[in-house]
Amino acid sequence: MTKRLLLCYRRMVHLNMKRKIICKFTILQKYLNSFCNKVLACWLGKSINYRQLSHNQSFPTTTATGMPSPPTGVEMASHRGFSENMASTCCCDHSKDSSENVVALKISLLGDNQIGKTSFLRKYVGKEKVDEGLSTKGVNQMDKTLCVKGTRISYSMWEVKGDVSGPTQIPMACKDSVAMFFMFDLTSRCTLSSVLSWHQQARQWNQTAIPVMIGTKFDDFVKLPLDLQWTIASQARAYAKALNAPLFFSSATYNINVNKIFKFITAKLFNLPWSLERNLTIGEPIIDF
Repeated sequence: MTKRLLLCYRRMVHLNMKRKIICKFTILQKYLNSFCNKVLACWLGKSINYRQLSHNQSFPTTTATGMPSPPTGVEMASHRGFSENMASTCCCDHSKDSSENVVALKISLLGDNQIGKTSFLRKYVGKEKVDEGLSTKGVNQMDKTLCVKGTRISYSMWEVKGDVSGPTQIPMACKDSVAMFFMFDLTSRCTLSSVLSWHQQARQWNQTAIPVMIGTKFDDFVKLPLDLQWTIASQARAYAKALNAPLFFSSATYNINVNKIFKFITAKLFNLPWSLERNLTIGEPIIDF
């Protein structure tokens, strides 16, 4: 009987010590996260205050191949609302000379190599490959024309390559841009960390462009463990907050948030009525601003 009591006592002591260790580790982790955010804020000169992410474990529906199906719900509703607004205001006369009523705007895309920038552009423009004549060393260029309220808007999109030749083209790509997309691979945290460097270099040549932070390859991201998704999403939101930029998770393969990002820029530039809904649910394409 005495041995049993002694064994129970030892188990209780062990459990209490384990709880104390876990509690202290949790407190330490919070302090470390807070310290990292303060260091990041001091480095960039901005404060970081953002809401806690939801631990909702709902995931997008998948197809038979295990890949997420095309977006539905909030994303489709927002997409439909903007499309209806654009359709109701589009009244361009394409029989006129192409140079009439055309507003030419430039957008820059920056980020590391092999993160999906070119695929992102191809999905939006609708091209299978880059035009050879428009591709130069360090830069890819694609164009797309929209029609809004009788005015044709021509977006010239300059993608800075992530290889060694890319950074030398930043001045040319960023000068006179109305928006700059800072992109990273959601499955590669080192490309997320590089966003800060790309932002610093780009801002040396353009202080007025609208910044947008974009995470690519969301279809691969949802295959990661849920706790890792939460960690990456939290870090991405902290960086976006520091850069004062909206954050979109996207997938060129399934056209998730690709068109929505450009609609967001168009609405912001021309003060068009369009409401963008925030989505912070882990396992879904996050939109934060």
